[in-house]
Amino acid sequence: MGMGWHEWPLMFFTVLGQCAVGGFLVLGIALLSGKLSPEQDKSVHRAMFFIWVLMGIGFVASVIHLGSPLRAFNSLNRVGSSALSNEIASGSVFFAVGGFYWLVAVLGKMPKALGKIWLVLAMALGITFVYAMVKVYEIDTVPTWDNAYTPLHFVLTVFIGGSLLGYLLLSASKVSGCALRFLPVLSILAVVVSIMTVTMQGFGLAEIHSSVQQAAALIPKYGQLMAWRLALLVLGLGCFICPMFRQKTPLVASMTLGFLMVVAGELIGRAVFYGLHMTVGMAVAG
Repeated sequence: MGMGWHEWPLMFFTVLGQCAVGGFLVLGIALLSGKLSPEQDKSVHRAMFFIWVLMGIGFVASVIHLGSPLRAFNSLNRVGSSALSNEIASGSVFFAVGGFYWLVAVLGKMPKALGKIWLVLAMALGITFVYAMVKVYEIDTVPTWDNAYTPLHFVLTVFIGGSLLGYLLLSASKVSGCALRFLPVLSILAVVVSIMTVTMQGFGLAEIHSSVQQAAALIPKYGQLMAWRLALLVLGLGCFICPMFRQKTPLVASMTLGFLMVVAGELIGRAVFYGLHMTVGMAVAG
């Protein structure tokens, strides 16, 4: 029993990967809209660098989880038949295709028509990556994971963290407009849905048990931890929302701090997720 802090590499890999996908989708939509000036287009492409930094940190964490780089390569041995192999493969392909698009675009060598096709393909690969993450945890012998809450948590992280990351990078690129202000609102709506999901899951844990263990006993401080998570999410969102109420543009520094607090909140939620690992039968892992 206890928290899933020992799975911190997976926590960083999944949370940062999902935030990166969400941020990339936001930037991709902005680039495809055709409403950016040539200078803004260049600035957005330069800002995209930080998405690949997050992806890089996430993949380094995943390698640490596997123990060594050689094991990371071995994880690709069963692509198509193993959910773990599919996750690593889809993430690697998204990283490679999206990263190469960014490099060619930043160098100014990307033809306009090809760039749009390439960008749409990379966005689709990002969505596929998140889907592959969800499939890893659809394990029928782990009832605390094999339910609708797992995909909900993962997708909500894309909307909560990804929307704020996209807003931060677009704002830093001097992109403005009413549509841009919708992104923090989207994050707020996702947080509201997340609160509802966490509450329902908390009550649902009482109904899950093995022959020797109650799921509700795996995380004795479930309520307190989720309260801390919510506090960090609210404080992080406040860094984006409060300046808007004063009719001011949030500072990049405050938005960066807000995004980091949101990531910290999502990491707490992901630690609880891994701490809820419980197998059916006689064996229970916590």
